[in-house]
Amino acid sequence: MMRRKEQAFTLLEIMLVVTIIALLMGAAIYKLAGNVEVSRHVRVQGDIQAFNTQLKLYQSLNGFFPTTDQGLQALVTPPVTDPKPTRWTQLMNDPLPKDPWGTPYIYLCPGKKNPNGYDLYSAGPDHTPDTADDDWGE
Repeated sequence: MMRRKEQAFTLLEIMLVVTIIALLMGAAIYKLAGNVEVSRHVRVQGDIQAFNTQLKLYQSLNGFFPTTDQGLQALVTPPVTDPKPTRWTQLMNDPLPKDPWGTPYIYLCPGKKNPNGYDLYSAGPDHTPDTADDDWGE
């Protein structure tokens, strides 16, 4: 009786292929890691631009920006504190977007950086406002 020779991969060959794939994946992740931070910054820029547009529309309708206490929520629901807008309309959908790190955007009116207007920025990766990693979308 003649035996057929079965073709199969050895454990060594399989482990070699898995190792090569793992090295390639590690290199790809290393190369793409910087792009994640860039994309977060671009998202902050986009969100802040959207907020700026709606805040300017709010001001043109009512003659003033929402106060710090009213916050960005004034773009979603009518403020209950003074000054109350006379021509309020919903300008953004609820819930308001959060920054890429899951923290609400910081809104101050009047602003510390812009005393004649408002400040709007992300607290950044440390989730703490007024630190070096704050992202102003600039």
